[in-house]
Amino acid sequence: MDKIGIFYGSSTGNCQTIADLLKQEIDQKLTCVYDVAFANPTYLTKYKNLIFGISTWGIAELQEDWSDFLTEIEEIDLKNKKIALYGLGDQKTYADSFVDAMGLLYDFLIKKNCSFVGYWPLDSYSFQSSKAIRNGKFVGLPLDEDMQPEHSMQRIKSWVKMLKTEFY
Repeated sequence: MDKIGIFYGSSTGNCQTIADLLKQEIDQKLTCVYDVAFANPTYLTKYKNLIFGISTWGIAELQEDWSDFLTEIEEIDLKNKKIALYGLGDQKTYADSFVDAMGLLYDFLIKKNCSFVGYWPLDSYSFQSSKAIRNGKFVGLPLDEDMQPEHSMQRIKSWVKMLKTEFY
């Protein structure tokens, strides 16, 4: 199995916690976790498989560290990389922009000729609108640590099981 690079941006610690849970669930020896606030953009080139974690702030705003990191990776070649996304959001308070940042990140990355894995069904979420939906599915795993934290671990386990087949 190829190593997986997990890159996250976190203002409150939730995206970091999820990155650490993913590392444990996948395999600690096969994963390396990076905070995009401190990661060298060239680290992306070390991995065939990548997981990116982002939270949505306010109305459809990227987490601040990701805003900077995207500028830095503009010239990085992601062709032939498989990318999975996870996003954190609040489906009740921000029902009109639930996990929008995950969709914005997807829109940025799709232009870089990479492929995506880990699309997730809309079932068991309650929201009005999201920029993270393509072809009737989320572009990655949405997690709501504010309204549905009790579902996160099972969703992570199911998603990792899916990723293990889609990455390899």
